[in-house]
Amino acid sequence: MSEPLIVLTGVTRSFGSGAAAFQALRGVDLEIEEGDFVAIMGPSGSGKSSLMNILGCLDTPTGGSYRFRGLAVESLNRDQRAMLRRHALGFVFQGFNLLARTSAQENVELPLLYRGEPVARRHELARAALASVGLSGWEHHTPAELSGGQQQRVAIARALVTGPSLLLADEPTGNLDTERSREIMDLLAGLNRDQGITVLMVTHEPDMAEYAHRIVRLVDGRIASDTRKAASPAEEGAQ
Repeated sequence: MSEPLIVLTGVTRSFGSGAAAFQALRGVDLEIEEGDFVAIMGPSGSGKSSLMNILGCLDTPTGGSYRFRGLAVESLNRDQRAMLRRHALGFVFQGFNLLARTSAQENVELPLLYRGEPVARRHELARAALASVGLSGWEHHTPAELSGGQQQRVAIARALVTGPSLLLADEPTGNLDTERSREIMDLLAGLNRDQGITVLMVTHEPDMAEYAHRIVRLVDGRIASDTRKAASPAEEGAQ
């Protein structure tokens, strides 16, 4: 069998020192296979954000091991972690994080600009990414001209445009109403199912977590439960 996409072994993360030290993660063991869809849940202060920052190479563990496709991530320097983010990871945030005066296509092209892709290639890939999230014809609209759901679709297209192995979604429906939330979750589930993109999502909404194959619950920096479901709502609907 091939090695999982992600293997965390005894991962800890502490902030501060001495008596004032705060243990955000207290020995997390977690494996995520290629093509999985995992929801991370837990109360405020449970360690969800610290875990996502480590998985997204935005932070490093205080202790333990993080392997991504067999690569020891904790041993990488800042530039090497940035390179891994640029080529293997995509990020979707609750607040969309789009540039206000920039078109949808230009927003999606940003990761390619940082990667040094030629202009024509950037245009081609950005248009294809927008089409993949149902936004063909909206390339030249600014965020102010888009609904919240459309803005999140642009953000997802931006995350997908580099062809990542792992999509990290932090409360992706937190700023959306119920109908738009379901649209975004159907989109993420479809990308996972049809393109095989591994999705790791932090959410506090149980109905959104139900779209995942697996629900991992954190409490006080430890994994309290790790439950794999028989089928997600999207999968049941496709049967």
